Amino acid sequence: MLKFLVFVLGTATALLILKYRLFVKDVIGNVGFAEKYFGTGGTHTLVIIIALIVFLASLLYSTGTLTALFKGPLALIFGL
Repeated sequence: MLKFLVFVLGTATALLILKYRLFVKDVIGNVGFAEKYFGTGGTHTLVIIIALIVFLASLLYSTGTLTALFKGPLALIFGL
C-alpha cells in the first residue's frame, strides 16, 4: 500500500512541477550550469528533467526495481 501511495504522490508531484514550471523557475531563478550546458532556457529544461526523475524514481520504487538495483548492480558502488 505504501508503494502505491509513493507512486501516486510522485506522479502528482511531477505533474505539478510540469504544470507550474514557470512559477518554479521564477522561484529558483536561473541555474548557471543549466543555462551553460543546455543553452538558452536551460533552467526550464532542468525543471522538466527533475519532474521526469521524480516520476521515474516513484515508478521504479513502486515496482520494486529501485530496491533490486540497489541490492544488485549498484550495491558495489554504494557499499550495501
